[in-house]
Amino acid sequence: MGTAPVRLPAEHAHSSERSGAHPAPPRPTRTLAAAGDLLRALAAPVRIAIVLQLREADRCVHELVEALGVAQPLISQHLRVLKSAGVVDGERHGREVVYRLVDEHLSHIVVDAVVHVEESAAHRTEEP
Repeated sequence: MGTAPVRLPAEHAHSSERSGAHPAPPRPTRTLAAAGDLLRALAAPVRIAIVLQLREADRCVHELVEALGVAQPLISQHLRVLKSAGVVDGERHGREVVYRLVDEHLSHIVVDAVVHVEESAAHRTEEP
């Protein structure tokens, strides 16, 4: 059972398929290096899961441990990486620190990556 080719909007097309595509303006090396550092900070599966959790609501460490089924020291380690990269921030509430995303843009990067992988997997299972 074949399916008709899917037409993607221009923003999803390959560069050679986009109408009126222009080369991206050059960016300063410092900017590109910082973007690479940010993407590396988001690259671990547990950190991706933490970002997805914090996208839904601010959480303390024990809530992340419970939601993700990962040991507390490991969650704390990943939160330190995310915090040093400027992805999350923590605010002390008594004995607990409640973590939140610093910027919604970052959650979009993670969500877009997860959705892309899910769509790619679904597409591969549809092929004959």
